[in-house]
Amino acid sequence: MIDESFRNRLILVVDDEERIVRFIQLNLEHDGFRVVEAYRGMQALDKVRTEMPDLVILDVMMPDLDGFEVLKMIRQASNVPVIMLTAKGEEDDRVRGLELGADDYVTKPFSPRELVSRVRAVLRRNELAVGSGVSGEIVVDDRLKIDLSRREIWVEGKLVKLRPTEYRLLYHLVQNAGWVMTYDQLLTKVWGYEYRDEPHYVRLYINYLRQKLEEDPSNPRYILTERGVGYRFVDYRRAQSDNPM
Repeated sequence: MIDESFRNRLILVVDDEERIVRFIQLNLEHDGFRVVEAYRGMQALDKVRTEMPDLVILDVMMPDLDGFEVLKMIRQASNVPVIMLTAKGEEDDRVRGLELGADDYVTKPFSPRELVSRVRAVLRRNELAVGSGVSGEIVVDDRLKIDLSRREIWVEGKLVKLRPTEYRLLYHLVQNAGWVMTYDQLLTKVWGYEYRDEPHYVRLYINYLRQKLEEDPSNPRYILTERGVGYRFVDYRRAQSDNPM
């Protein structure tokens, strides 16, 4: 059954093997997506600019520019969600793709249902609206301010840009400040239930956040590790009540 919320979403499929592109196209169109294709890195970059796809499926191995170079160039101008296609067992490729800004990866060979499920999950995450709870400007301390209404993060008076997944992760940590959030909870809320067995996503994006927010990422004061369990955002509200102005 076609999920009507995704009908006509435009997906750019990038792979130098035409049979792979056609295989992906057939399955995506069966689920109501529209598909444009590219077979070279530069062609993919042009399609991102001209077609403005809702999501890109990008193969790592291509003849002119490899997928990593294409991804880096995409990220210089766009936050469009990207799913990387990697060879089975190439963990380094998966990690590198995530570090460069990919939203997810699928290993070859893959089942069509898995790929469509991942596409839906990434689109769902990318469009996730901020729910109820803490809103407005949060003054964590004299160094860090978070404005959830405006989706702005200020560190030492400077605006810090977060990628969508980084923002969603920070949002859920801040919403539960002072409480430990387990790996399973964070994976389900930020990435989706189907990612509950992928704890490396959480560790990688926590590292990204610490690099951007912490004065000393190796000795964090905001995002604290609860070893073997998960992470906890500092309870800024209690600290403020203990130290009234």
